[in-house]
Amino acid sequence: MPNKSTYKLAFTVLIILLLFCFFANISLGSVSISNSELLNILLGTSKNNSLHQIVFNYRLPKAFTAIIVGSGLGVSGLMMQTLFRNPLAGPFVLGITSGASLGVALIIMGSAAFGGILVGSLVTKWGIVIAASLGSFLVLLSVLVVSSRVRDTMAILIIGLMFGSITTAIVSVLSFFSSAEELQQYIFWGFGSLGNLSWEEVFILFIIYFFGILLSLSSIKALNTLLLGENYARSLGLHIKRSRLVIIVATSLLAGTITAFTGPIAFIGLAIPHMTRQIFNTSNHKLLLPAVFIFGAIIMLICDSIAQLPTSDYTLPINVITSLIGAPVVIWLLVRKRKMVF
Repeated sequence: MPNKSTYKLAFTVLIILLLFCFFANISLGSVSISNSELLNILLGTSKNNSLHQIVFNYRLPKAFTAIIVGSGLGVSGLMMQTLFRNPLAGPFVLGITSGASLGVALIIMGSAAFGGILVGSLVTKWGIVIAASLGSFLVLLSVLVVSSRVRDTMAILIIGLMFGSITTAIVSVLSFFSSAEELQQYIFWGFGSLGNLSWEEVFILFIIYFFGILLSLSSIKALNTLLLGENYARSLGLHIKRSRLVIIVATSLLAGTITAFTGPIAFIGLAIPHMTRQIFNTSNHKLLLPAVFIFGAIIMLICDSIAQLPTSDYTLPINVITSLIGAPVVIWLLVRKRKMVF
């Protein structure tokens, strides 16, 4: 069993690695920037105005978005896996992403159903964000209504998956009747993107994300108790319904808002908790939650740096990188450990 000094060392290494990945991320891209020039830009002593604009108006917002996305999805995935005691659970098992996808599909591909005039005028950056947020909120509302009437947590998981199936079916119908241009626009949104947010949008995303993280931190004791099983947790005095509600709301705030602003980001929420457990070898959420927070941010920064294709004008879809990089790593870790820590 690792002692406190071991965990302190592990967290110190993770924080240093996070800082390194952050600076590496903002230094890489289609325009090469040396370390000395980057330091001058960050300190405000650089005289190169074009590089200053690139760093402050594009690369820094993107790097902060990567940290928010990686940490937020990692934490929400950890909470879902603990709540449902299911290693395959992720932040999107409640249908949150499917709801967001349906909202965006109605905006982009709903012209056949709504005449195109009203819908077409709403296909803007903020229109898509609002539509995704409303879709996530409606699914969340439905899940909350169900969770207040159902005692079994696994029933909520199944109902969330059913909501996801319904919304996916509606999106498929809209896709069938949409034009090639509309379908392409929706597919591009589904690729996910970290580089399209302004500082104003990053700030709004951060505010909602901050409240989600606060709710997550307030649920640490409940998460540790739920590891013992709901019946035993209830005997210890844990209010199951209230704790479940807080965890679901926290997950929905994190996953729903991130999806609304960046599109659906695959793999991170599912795999980061498993990767962190293999490294820390603990089920204590007082250690696991902050570790997942930092580790998720690191992995997202690395994936974004790879997706940028340094010195190239091309940027790969972030979903491609997160899946290609992350899935083999998780498989290797699980095969190496020969068991799943949970």
